Amino acid sequence: MLTDPNTVAEWNLQGLPNDELSVQNGIIVTKASRYPLLIDPQTQGKNWIKKREAQSELQVTNLNHKYFRQHLEDALSLGRPLLIEDINEELDPALDNVLEKNFIKIGSSFKVKVGDKEVDVMKGFVLYVTTKLPNPSYTPEVSARTSIIDFTVTMKGLEDQLLGRVILTEKAELESERTKLMEDVTSNKRKMKELEDNLLYRLTSTQGSLVDDEDLINVLNTTKITAQDVSYKLVTAAETEIATRGSILYFIITEMSMVTACTRPLSNNSLAYLTIQCTGKSQKSPIPAKRIQNIVDYMTFEVFKYSVRGFYETNKMTFTLLLALKVDMQANKVKREEFMTFIKGGAALDLNVVQPKPSRWITDITWLNLVELSNLHQFSGILEQIGRNEKQWKQWYDKEAPEEETIPDGYNNSLDVFRRLLLVRSWAPDRTMAQARNYIADSLGEKFADGVILDLEKMWSESDCRTPLVGLLSMGSDPTTGIESLAKKLKIDCRAISMGQGQEVHARRLMAQFTTSGGWVLLQNCHLSMDYIVEVMDQIVEMETIHDQFRIWVTTEVHPKFPITFLQMSIKFTNEPPQGMRAGLKRTYAGVTQDYLDISNMPQWRPMFYAVAFLHSVVQERRKFGPLGWNIPYEFNTSDFNASVQFVQNHLDDMDIKKGVNWTCVRYMFGEIQYGGRVTDDYDKRLLNTFCKVWFGEPMFQPNFVFYKGYIIPKCTKVADFHEYINNLNSTDTPEVFGLHPNADITYQSVTSQTVLSTILAIQPKDSSGSGGETREATVYRLCDDMLDKLPNDYVPFEVRARLQKMGPLQPMNIFLRQEIDRMQKVITLVRNTLRDLKLAIDGTIIMSETLRDALDSMFDASIPAAWLKISWESSTIGFWFTEMIERNQQFHTWCFDGRPNCFWMTGFFNPQGFLTAMRQEVTRAHKGWALDTVVLHNDVTRFLRDDITTPPTEGVYVYGLFLEGAGWDRRGCKLIEPKPKVLFEPLPVIHLYAINSTSGRDARMYECPIYKKPQRTDLTYIAAVELKTTQNPDHWILRGVALLCDIK
Repeated sequence: MLTDPNTVAEWNLQGLPNDELSVQNGIIVTKASRYPLLIDPQTQGKNWIKKREAQSELQVTNLNHKYFRQHLEDALSLGRPLLIEDINEELDPALDNVLEKNFIKIGSSFKVKVGDKEVDVMKGFVLYVTTKLPNPSYTPEVSARTSIIDFTVTMKGLEDQLLGRVILTEKAELESERTKLMEDVTSNKRKMKELEDNLLYRLTSTQGSLVDDEDLINVLNTTKITAQDVSYKLVTAAETEIATRGSILYFIITEMSMVTACTRPLSNNSLAYLTIQCTGKSQKSPIPAKRIQNIVDYMTFEVFKYSVRGFYETNKMTFTLLLALKVDMQANKVKREEFMTFIKGGAALDLNVVQPKPSRWITDITWLNLVELSNLHQFSGILEQIGRNEKQWKQWYDKEAPEEETIPDGYNNSLDVFRRLLLVRSWAPDRTMAQARNYIADSLGEKFADGVILDLEKMWSESDCRTPLVGLLSMGSDPTTGIESLAKKLKIDCRAISMGQGQEVHARRLMAQFTTSGGWVLLQNCHLSMDYIVEVMDQIVEMETIHDQFRIWVTTEVHPKFPITFLQMSIKFTNEPPQGMRAGLKRTYAGVTQDYLDISNMPQWRPMFYAVAFLHSVVQERRKFGPLGWNIPYEFNTSDFNASVQFVQNHLDDMDIKKGVNWTCVRYMFGEIQYGGRVTDDYDKRLLNTFCKVWFGEPMFQPNFVFYKGYIIPKCTKVADFHEYINNLNSTDTPEVFGLHPNADITYQSVTSQTVLSTILAIQPKDSSGSGGETREATVYRLCDDMLDKLPNDYVPFEVRARLQKMGPLQPMNIFLRQEIDRMQKVITLVRNTLRDLKLAIDGTIIMSETLRDALDSMFDASIPAAWLKISWESSTIGFWFTEMIERNQQFHTWCFDGRPNCFWMTGFFNPQGFLTAMRQEVTRAHKGWALDTVVLHNDVTRFLRDDITTPPTEGVYVYGLFLEGAGWDRRGCKLIEPKPKVLFEPLPVIHLYAINSTSGRDARMYECPIYKKPQRTDLTYIAAVELKTTQNPDHWILRGVALLCDIK
């Protein structure tokens, strides 16, 4: 209606993609009354406008251009189109009058105020504005003044574009045939219509028998042949497969750019370029099907290599797994509901509603995953099978690597690699990534599962003088030495400048010199001078001639404001240090010379140097185990190591030989100053000091000293001998080397799997329907109804007040209860309002606000809406969160209306510290002459379970629901023991907490065990510390990272 096919065809020739969305965008750009603002991350809109307006002398500018105001005034007064490219989220106020078309009519001409100046507006002036931001949020004013048009490429649109490019390179005659085909199709459709009309006319006007009418039979024949011909012509060659694969790759890279700011997507021009490259370079074959398969395989691996070197280790796995899943979904090997079950598991289910689990050894989250899995038809009977055959399933689950073993109940033969992955993910989250590697190898090929090793030389050969090479920095790695040694090898001059305040002057001078004479410029730490990066980009783009040998290397930390355009035009790479003790010690000793080893003639020097190097690697490696390793992941780096070694050297130089090393001083320097200076958490400080105490002392010079079995201090004098010893260490280490229990590795693997899956879930497009064709809105609407039914009733304020009055309103425990009920009421009110409003918004009765939109997305993804989290507690899934809310409320309700419980569930309190303080106040008041300041918390671990408790203690409180992490518990001996394999959390029996009046310190033979509300161990989740009996030295449990957790979900 608004345009005709000829105009659209003309736009297509000018470079507008020919999918429906792009055509509609083209109509808005040309017909809308307001000037267009194009959201155009892939620059296809901008390229179309440039070609479309080329005849009209289009002026291209940007807001940072020094002559921007001049360009604007010229375009207005000369009646030329103006394109302002790559804006951010703000527009220049000088444009306000132009955008609002506040033109002043003077006689027959128009004027407009630009700033303080009046400028003529001539016929022919058009303003176009484009941005590369993929998801900008513009103010209502900008939205009102412009027509915001989303030019982001669509899956179908990109397929069409790539198809054209592929056919153009493969068979040029095919592309002209395709263009001709388009014309043919239009005329053929017209012909079909005429034939159909003709046919109808003949059928109605035939006299006598239809079979006798020869003309009619001829018409029928012609119609049939034409119809077949048109249908046949419309289905073009299998080249679409290449285009489809290219499109999938592009969209996965775009999704991944949401994960880290500096992995911006390729522009689709570079993707088209890659596609054409691959079409040219892949193996030729006369058989079209084989040729197409070759191109698809070659292209997938090339784009994989190109992208993956720009990701950090954790994101590499996410990207590869997502690639395998999307390729299989495109080929219909994996259904959408299977994909959703894989990434979400049973997160949305409520434990109290599903069928009960058959035995206690199955964890809650595993059971919910299995219930969700049983909805897929291949696993429909799994819950009953587990119930019947529990022993065999337990044997399989307890194996070291269940994914490699025979699965019970005949599943071993009936499941392919992906369905096996579904089962492993449900049963053993820590083995998910191991099975995912098998799946990637099976789906895409072995070479995808192995990863890619960074090759700077190959990367350099891929680049040209206008392609920057961007190295993304990570802890403990710097590509500078690699770049400099490559330059030396290629005999190219390479100069490095560390960016920061005032360094731009030197960088400009170097750029000017090397762009003309050739050479490499290495700009380090560019996140410290963003503005200069924009300047470099303009320089590279706008310079007419640049020396072929010129390259610009940039190193930067990931920064959300790093210029997108610069990233799109560059080759990105990461260079993460390898993990493990061997790699860490190798890195440390790489910088050590023989002279340095001989710097001190004291016999203690080399062993102490090695021990500091060992400590340095251990404190870094412990980070990967999360809260078990360190409560807060500190950035220990080489400067800590150098300072420590320098101290050892100075200490040995000044040492009195008779007295020997002053170990108290050495331990204090390491544990409190050199490494300890970074440590802010008290329990982390305790851990660090324990390492120093256990390893640094006279025993370290004894021949039988070991850090852990197999890890000794080598008796070497030459650097080469140290290198040889280090190279013979294992490439992978058991967690025990770092002082942890082997179970810590399960925790590490589970966290890694969880991170990968939640990342994939978070970047899924928000418009796809859920399983079984149900829309997101319908799924969430059902969930709202379900939750509203189960939501507890509001507390009636006067009823609560009356009950508290009866119980004694000024008792410390009752004051605490009143505060907790108030907070609970806030949560119930908010949840009820959100659910009701969300239903109204889905029905369209009220507007979907930002908060409701977040709630909708979160509930669909089975996570907790941000507004709820703000005033409540953390949990891994919305199912667990909601169950916990009902249980918390149950405890408060019972306490308020049925009297004080015999045994308290500490997890259910908003403020557990307040609960313990109230208990201390209560005990203090019961004893005349006691003061709260000197009354300290004391505890006894009983042998009882919660149900065994029938009466409250005479003094203090009974508390249940605590879990021990990092250790096991001997119920009979009431002491800490080593945990059982694969048991990460051990429930502790009921603890009796009370208070005593004491100023003496703690018992050194007991382990002081911190209690935290959640698995994240920070100051915010810390509650108190209790003392636990142990037959081993408490240092053992400090290194194990043992703590009590109120909640393990």
